[in-house]
Amino acid sequence: MAFDKIVDLLGDAADTLLNYTSTTFDQSQLHLPGPDFVDRIFVQTNRNAQVLRNLNAIYQHGRLGGTGYLSILPVDQGIEHTAGASFAKNPLYFDPENILRLAVEGGCNAVATTFGNLAMVSRKYAHKIPFLVKLNHNELLTFPTKYDQIMFGSVREAWNLGAAAVGATIYFGSAESDRQIVEVAKAFEEAHSLGMATVLWCYTRNNAFKKDGVNYESAADITGQANHIGVTIQADIIKQKLADVNGGFSALNFSKSDPLMYSKLSTDHPIDLCRYQVANCYMGRAGLINSGGESKGALDLADSVKHAVINKRAGGTGLILGRRAFQRPFDEGVAFLHQIQDVYLAQEITIA
Repeated sequence: MAFDKIVDLLGDAADTLLNYTSTTFDQSQLHLPGPDFVDRIFVQTNRNAQVLRNLNAIYQHGRLGGTGYLSILPVDQGIEHTAGASFAKNPLYFDPENILRLAVEGGCNAVATTFGNLAMVSRKYAHKIPFLVKLNHNELLTFPTKYDQIMFGSVREAWNLGAAAVGATIYFGSAESDRQIVEVAKAFEEAHSLGMATVLWCYTRNNAFKKDGVNYESAADITGQANHIGVTIQADIIKQKLADVNGGFSALNFSKSDPLMYSKLSTDHPIDLCRYQVANCYMGRAGLINSGGESKGALDLADSVKHAVINKRAGGTGLILGRRAFQRPFDEGVAFLHQIQDVYLAQEITIA
């Protein structure tokens, strides 16, 4: 996709997003994506040689291979949102092979999906695209509905599938978060010992985080702290919702904050909100990938391009898009992924 098309899709937001200069965290303080990212960041860590090899396999694969940016296809919605609700628009994805085909033809760095999906086709695709096995899920058959992440398989089984990485979700702020932190920390330690990289879905979930019509589950200060806990338990890559508000700690009157968080370290500009998330990923040493969100039809492309520009200019590492790709006809899903990747390939779009 040509740069002019990206500008057109940004519409009235083009100038404020493409020409903005951030004055919060200077870009010289950030560990930015680049072709040498694994060598520059991870060689000096405690990660063993097998982890480095698998991380490099992810960073070198697909259309963004060798750039330091990531495009990952996540399809765990068959569990997280029920298979019927997720695949009704495109029933071909009831067959997990089509998920793998979409990731391969879509030029993704990796595919993130369930034990069952990968197990069914692992020998055909494990050498064609890096596998990211999602270890835990929120199942939706308990009534009344509860929101908890439970383990669906073992780290050892992910390794048996040929996985390059494992992924997990923690619902930070939930009543079950303490147990999830302990479970995931142990799983990530085992994954690293077996040579697999680790990716954490750092989501915040608590109805008390919603006040006066504002949902602070996506606040920069709250999600930033979730990111900080995520890298503390040694996640190599952090997946987070794009921040669209700030001041959650002060509005809800909980946890701890400092006025400088809102006056110096961030502003209301979306790039600065995202940069605060990046800063909490050890200044970008763990790459931040923002999630795509639900499909809204015709608005998806413009919205995802906007998110990609914000993430890239903030110092992030990429987008992880699922429903917006697989809830379209197959060829359109492939084209959609390519168009978002083109934002990261566009040299005109630089760090703010």
